[in-house]
Amino acid sequence: MHWEAIHRKVARIRAGGKPRVLDLFAGCGGLSLGFESAGFAVQGAIEFDPDAARSHGLNFHGGESRHSRARDIIATHPEDLVAELELGPVGDAVDVIIGGPPCQAFARVGRPKLREIDAHPQAFRHDPRARLYQEYLRYVDAFQPLAVLVENVPDVLNHGGQNIAEEICEVLEGKGYVCGYTLLNAAFYGVPQMRERMFLIAYRHEIADQVSFPEPTNWLVLPSGYEGSRAVALKVLNGHIEEAHDYHEPPSASPDLPAAVTAEDALGDLPPIYARHELATGELRRGARRFDKLAPYDRRRKVSAYGRLMRSWPGFEAPAEGLRDHVIRYLPRDYELFARLNPGDQYPQAWQHAMNMLAEKIAELQRQGKSVREGSAEYQRLRDATVPPYDATKFPNKWRKMWRDQPARTLMAHLGKDSYSHIHYDSEQARTISVREAARLQSFPDGFVFCGTMNPAFRQIGNAVPPLMAKALAETMMIALRGRAEQDDYVSRKAAAAV
Repeated sequence: MHWEAIHRKVARIRAGGKPRVLDLFAGCGGLSLGFESAGFAVQGAIEFDPDAARSHGLNFHGGESRHSRARDIIATHPEDLVAELELGPVGDAVDVIIGGPPCQAFARVGRPKLREIDAHPQAFRHDPRARLYQEYLRYVDAFQPLAVLVENVPDVLNHGGQNIAEEICEVLEGKGYVCGYTLLNAAFYGVPQMRERMFLIAYRHEIADQVSFPEPTNWLVLPSGYEGSRAVALKVLNGHIEEAHDYHEPPSASPDLPAAVTAEDALGDLPPIYARHELATGELRRGARRFDKLAPYDRRRKVSAYGRLMRSWPGFEAPAEGLRDHVIRYLPRDYELFARLNPGDQYPQAWQHAMNMLAEKIAELQRQGKSVREGSAEYQRLRDATVPPYDATKFPNKWRKMWRDQPARTLMAHLGKDSYSHIHYDSEQARTISVREAARLQSFPDGFVFCGTMNPAFRQIGNAVPPLMAKALAETMMIALRGRAEQDDYVSRKAAAAV
């Protein structure tokens, strides 16, 4: 029966049917959006966070309650999931499984133990280090997908000396898949963000005998920090390259390609938010930021090709009346400081700017005949109102002002706690990025909706796979699933687009 189901899936897809996707650890749906845009059908998702699950259900299933409910993969059996979503028999329900188990699930679980987990799952159900990995494999076993995509941080190639990606491939190969993994940076695929991640692709032997990864569409010289993090991730491979059987060198980008999409390309057409002005007029106040306030587009602003894509993404077109989540954090102490920062300034530079501002305030008071001694209550009050409290020697990466002519640095889930890692490049606006700007930097279109308040929305965006990165991977996987005819058609479409 197992083989019959696989052949039925292959025949349906190669007869023109859309490959059906199940997204595990789905978040708000960055991977889902990329795959849907590449011609896949998103059948369902499992996501533990309630706000992210609501976002996924709203954007891909019209807000249906059965698709918007948060689920714990440990407590959700495949049979119960397909019954609830009315997907039919488990073995016939989906063709592709995508997702990224949290990297903590792999911590310190060695290769022999992974094999034991797979062979004797009940014996290790008490082990939280392995459990989410175990559940991912359980879904692969139950659904028998033709293809699998796993996404994770680069450190999974060198997690305490382990190459987790290689170990995942070993287990999947034992189940009848051909596997490969590599490191890809989203900036090479049209995303205005230098985001490096590990991607692993696996295909059933029945449909492919090798794995390939998408060719870059954009060119960029990565800063040294990104090359350094890649070198650290590859350290295990460099020492044991003969054991990294399934590692693929990332496809190389050519300087002849279009330049990477910059922060200004991504954000320049959005309505400006002048934080200092809104603070002075009372428009910006402490309290929850509401997503229902409309922010009409400014027609005087130039729209880049990227901006047009974000406004016109099929199925997620920009609302005609304006954006609904273009809101920022209330940070009254820091707006003047943001205006002084130079592009690329991080926390040590910000702290020094703030100390200079404090000295200027004290000098002005002295010109007015008021003496402010260091250590006095008045001095401390002025300092607290001007200078951020963190030790400048311990938090160098806590802040960063973006460059307008480069892609942004990596957005993290920590955006949900503060947004100092992405201070707007426009000194006149003098603020951290808005929710919608974070979405633009991740390549979420303007019609994509995020549920919850501002902090959960930031967290969902920071956790997501950029949809354009996901789409590039999905297009490559579609070629393998469809076979030679799809490959010829894809080549023809690319050639036509280049003319």
